[in-house]
Amino acid sequence: MSGIAVLFPGQGSQSVGMLKDLHDEYASVRATLSAASAAIDLDLAALMFEGPAENLNSTENTQPALLAASFAIWQLAKDKLPVPQLMAGHSLGEYSALVAAGAISLENGVRIVRKRGQLMQSAVPAGQGAMAAILNLDDAIIEEVCRSISPEGLVGCANYNSPGQVVIAGKKELVEQAMAACKERGAKRALALPVSGPFHSALMRPAAEQFAEFLRDIEIQMPHIPVLQNAQNRFATSIDDIKNLLVEQIASPVMWTQAVGIMATQGITQAYEVGPGQVLSGLVKRINPELPCSAVNNMAALEGITQ
Repeated sequence: MSGIAVLFPGQGSQSVGMLKDLHDEYASVRATLSAASAAIDLDLAALMFEGPAENLNSTENTQPALLAASFAIWQLAKDKLPVPQLMAGHSLGEYSALVAAGAISLENGVRIVRKRGQLMQSAVPAGQGAMAAILNLDDAIIEEVCRSISPEGLVGCANYNSPGQVVIAGKKELVEQAMAACKERGAKRALALPVSGPFHSALMRPAAEQFAEFLRDIEIQMPHIPVLQNAQNRFATSIDDIKNLLVEQIASPVMWTQAVGIMATQGITQAYEVGPGQVLSGLVKRINPELPCSAVNNMAALEGITQ
């Protein structure tokens, strides 16, 4: 057992210019972006390097761009690292993990997440849904606030990112009510997030149903490295189980705090965040300061990997 976990970031880690240094230096990165671009008829290199940011940040574009970028970096990093004991990803990052672990081909991976992004984008009309980060308030209080505002779950916890950082999602006016109520209950801050929909909320159920239909005919294999999937925070036991957990993930909260706790029980002693940015490295540090997590996202980081 290596005690190594490889983690892949989700939406929010993208930025115009990401991967440019590695793309210029490595033919394998150029080949990955070329193959991914051809699979969805979208020039990912131009999107990543030239933007504009609003195009890159559109969910249906962000998701394939981040997956392709993360996989390209993994292709460079994998020979420098011991074989990981497990992989995991935050929301979209779960797909990067499944591609890296050999469960899904790169081409199918970008096709899947582009469709996922389109369905998530269209599930709720623009301007009707929202997400907000609630800082420094107990999880149970946030849950109680959301339940009191909407017993039907039209606002609820979407991401448990770390102790003291929970993202809520739902109908815009209910999210705003929950933000105000959380501040009254002692939250340090309640910040509206610049996203295009109420992801990982009950409002995504129509998208999940359509996505299940789409996934039915997609070829998926069991991964050769176990992938801890967000829905239920467990390892799938069959191909159908992988697909069911991916569908469930769309309208379920991402319990990242719990996921990092599970890694400790699995004997993980070192984590690497492979992909643009370093959001997960920061979250891991807050969740478990005893678990080192290094961001592998550029030339210097790749050259600095030591086993």
